[in-house]
Amino acid sequence: MFFKDIIGNDKQKEYLNQAIENKKVLHSYLFVGATGIGKKIIAKEFARKILCFENGLDTCNCKSCICFNGNSHPDFSILNEQDDTIKVDEIRELIKKVYEKPIISNKKVYIINEADKMTQEAQNSLLKTLEEPPEFTTILLITSNENAILNTIKSRSLKVVFDNLNDDVLKEYLEVKLGFNNISDNMLKAFAGSIGTASKLYQNIELYTKIEQFVNKISSLNQIQLLKQGKVLYEKDIIKDVLDYFIVCLYSNGTKDIRYLNCIDYVVEALEHFKYNSNFDMTLDNMLIKIAEEFIS
Repeated sequence: MFFKDIIGNDKQKEYLNQAIENKKVLHSYLFVGATGIGKKIIAKEFARKILCFENGLDTCNCKSCICFNGNSHPDFSILNEQDDTIKVDEIRELIKKVYEKPIISNKKVYIINEADKMTQEAQNSLLKTLEEPPEFTTILLITSNENAILNTIKSRSLKVVFDNLNDDVLKEYLEVKLGFNNISDNMLKAFAGSIGTASKLYQNIELYTKIEQFVNKISSLNQIQLLKQGKVLYEKDIIKDVLDYFIVCLYSNGTKDIRYLNCIDYVVEALEHFKYNSNFDMTLDNMLIKIAEEFIS
């Protein structure tokens, strides 16, 4: 996907374009920003441009771009595309490849996705390569949790900070490009400027609509009704996402009734219990009982 087709972060894309055009691409970059705002897509397009024989033209059909677009470029690879823990053996294997000369292009590019998932041993293993990289190699580290990256790695990489997408821009993109309709204000808040989060949430749009409807009438329900209708929250596979959205809806209603804000503590408490594998139904039952008592007392 070309830079012009990626929404948001225009200044960051222009900066990267200038680096290509002025032939001032550095050996290591740290892309920092929230999950799902397009860091990896931008990193991949930046990689294509670095490897391109024609200065990264959008319409380029050079051998490098053909191989890149066909996912068969020998001078490019992504580590940890599935967002797992990155162990030291994986970094050591990457380092071996880093020092091998390019096969097609004049450059080589390696992306380490969610670099904060590197173990400390893996990060330390990468340090020497970042200190003395081959002249033909660029490493792009992507993270949504900069604090988990060692300072010694950060000091050897140029940090590029990516912004969350503006709500209006995100809403227009979702409606026009992806056909996502009936996007409420609560949903926009839950998206937090992230296309990735929006896409994930929209896969269960009916569920989140029901959660919003449930929250809007909590104050009018008796305990039995609240416990019954609260069953909409009992989605074990995505319970963290469900309760996160529940909190967003409670917070919105809290502007007119402080009891909704008080209930957020009970939801946070439930989320903490789930971290320790507490009984699923019992945890949610207790949470709803406390919410009912908040409104009935």
